[in-house]
Amino acid sequence: MLLVGLTGNIAAGKSTVAQQFVALGAALVDADRLAREAVRPHTPALEAIVSRWGRAVLAPDGHLDRPALRRLVFEHPDELEALNAIVHPEVARLREAELAAARAGGARVVVCDVPLLFERDLAGDYDVVVLVDAPRELRLERLVHDRGLREPEAMAMIAAQMPAELKRARADHVIENGGTREALAARVAEVWRALEGRAEARAGLTGGLSGG
Repeated sequence: MLLVGLTGNIAAGKSTVAQQFVALGAALVDADRLAREAVRPHTPALEAIVSRWGRAVLAPDGHLDRPALRRLVFEHPDELEALNAIVHPEVARLREAELAAARAGGARVVVCDVPLLFERDLAGDYDVVVLVDAPRELRLERLVHDRGLREPEAMAMIAAQMPAELKRARADHVIENGGTREALAARVAEVWRALEGRAEARAGLTGGLSGG
């Protein structure tokens, strides 16, 4: 099984690329979805968050009020680090369970959508790292116009992540997402062919070793 770490700074279009990989045949482990699952009502992670930041971070229905929490942490690195320390271990546990299920199901290529792959020094956990990138100005525009964030808040979220230039140097494949949908789809298909080839080579090597 080939384990692919898919990452990219906020609003680069990583989720779009992830869904295109799924359409091409990949199994997907989505860290954002796991992060939401990790803080469901009555979970230890949500209780720890409320203990640190108070009940103001809860919506009326008892779920986490993500915008309220984001306003408290994203402009304060120490607070953001504290939040990551609460959520990430639980996300990692859920991720390992999904990977085990994918392996048991015979998946050849598993794409793990991991927003903070480089920030959390997780690149070594994956066989291949794919970075989705778009110009900073375009990502800011997407956050403000598509997601409805205030510009200062959007800029703080961008600033909280490692600069894309540093990530590009460490990625095995870079997918540019600053052009047309057609160009993006073509590049995703190109990278997918490379991933399939690597998965097939790995399967052949594994088969040869087990057969010998």
